[in-house]
Amino acid sequence: MSGSLRLKLLLSHLGLIVLAMGLAALLLLTFLQRYFLEATEASLAAQARITAQALIPGALAVGPVSEVQSPLSNAIQQRQVGNLALQAENLALPAGAVTLSDLDLDYLSDSSLQLGAQLETRIRVLDVTGTVLVDSAGGPDSAGTSSVPEALVERALAGVYGSETIREGGEPMLAVAMPVLVEDALAGVVYLTQPLRDIDAVLVDLRTRLAWSTAIALVLSGAVALLLSRAITRPVGRLTAAAGEIARGRLDQEVPVHSRDELGRLSRTFNDMAARLRLARQAQTTFVANVSHELRTPLTSIKGMVETLRDGAVDDVAVRDQFLATAESETDRLIRLVNDLLVLTRADAEALNLRREPLDLAELARSTIEGLAPRAASREVQIALEADPEAPLAWADGDRIAQVLVNLLDNAIKFSHESGVVTVRVERDGDGARVSVHDTGNGISSDDLPQIGQRFYRADKARARRRADAGVRADGGPSGSGLGLSIATALVEAHGGTLRIASEEGRGTTVTFTLPGA
Repeated sequence: MSGSLRLKLLLSHLGLIVLAMGLAALLLLTFLQRYFLEATEASLAAQARITAQALIPGALAVGPVSEVQSPLSNAIQQRQVGNLALQAENLALPAGAVTLSDLDLDYLSDSSLQLGAQLETRIRVLDVTGTVLVDSAGGPDSAGTSSVPEALVERALAGVYGSETIREGGEPMLAVAMPVLVEDALAGVVYLTQPLRDIDAVLVDLRTRLAWSTAIALVLSGAVALLLSRAITRPVGRLTAAAGEIARGRLDQEVPVHSRDELGRLSRTFNDMAARLRLARQAQTTFVANVSHELRTPLTSIKGMVETLRDGAVDDVAVRDQFLATAESETDRLIRLVNDLLVLTRADAEALNLRREPLDLAELARSTIEGLAPRAASREVQIALEADPEAPLAWADGDRIAQVLVNLLDNAIKFSHESGVVTVRVERDGDGARVSVHDTGNGISSDDLPQIGQRFYRADKARARRRADAGVRADGGPSGSGLGLSIATALVEAHGGTLRIASEEGRGTTVTFTLPGA
């Protein structure tokens, strides 16, 4: 994949260079060719006008008049017109011919024209019948024999100026046919041709230079594209290799970060993902080990009691009843543990299927307190409810929130001092509701507080185990399993709320959770 991506980057880079250079060359060559042809045509038109005025008395040439042009066009025209040295031999202008009826161009047939050696323009003068009277390329014998394009001459004889590119003697030429008027009547045609070899040579040279420039640009851009594609594909290749290792279960992968661009951010994100996967695997391993430990203890106890009963203790009614009661207690403990694990699993999978409805948290807290009153009385703990009448209804599943309150109140009762007070407050929290449970126990040490709420974590595990052996819930989980606060947190977060724990040693603990309003 890396090679394919690198090839695509290289080809796209080179293709863009070729396309850009090709379009630039096409536009430039087309523009220059048209520009040179227009400048040459303007020069030939000027030469035709000068020729007509020099050879025909009172002649008026019909053709384009050069307006303001660019410096290059002016330079071409001035060079060609300035080099025009028109010399007529055997030219006898009719004396006093001032009208077209008195003027006959036959006198030109006995003359010859010569141009300066620096100019390759060929001049031919035709009469109204299209017959060549004089040709600058030859002497008097050439008159009437020179071939000219019929269509171009026919338009000129019709009084229309024209120009076109032709081939004469196998060489490209630019031809101009300019009508000549005397007293607004056609007197003849001045026909000029000029080779285009200089323009072709310039264009060929320019094409060669552009071709070399394109080749050099391709080489340079290819080198840049290779470096760029390598800079892109190397990090991608490292990420691909590291992802493959992670897919094979090797989570200790980390890719180097050498830049702050998108690839650098992608590498950092990948490293963060790998670190989270390592933590998740570690948490999973710890979770499985804790579950195994929690399940093994009651199962071992039940198995030991069954073996004792099988060995003869079943005949002793008192021992049998005690063992059966203990087995039933351990079985209930296993059921609670499995149920709590099932709740956590569904919460992790976002599959709790909450049945939400407007919920009066004050009424729910009151009924929960009544249910736990016997347990609080056994420890001489009082539970007080402080409900804000302006607290809004919560949008929540009543059974799940009742489970949260049971866990929190159970913990508060258990860790409060005898004759202590547990306070439950229901208040407004913006558009939602807030519930806090405060006890007057010893609080949680600063070392244990960051871990409180983690699954199977128990502060003062020896004390928790003693309470568990007595059937008392250690931190709201089933008989000291360490899942109570984890379940409460998962259920609150499933509702879109938050749960926080604040504690100070010697002054008690406060657990607060929020829920969205109905």
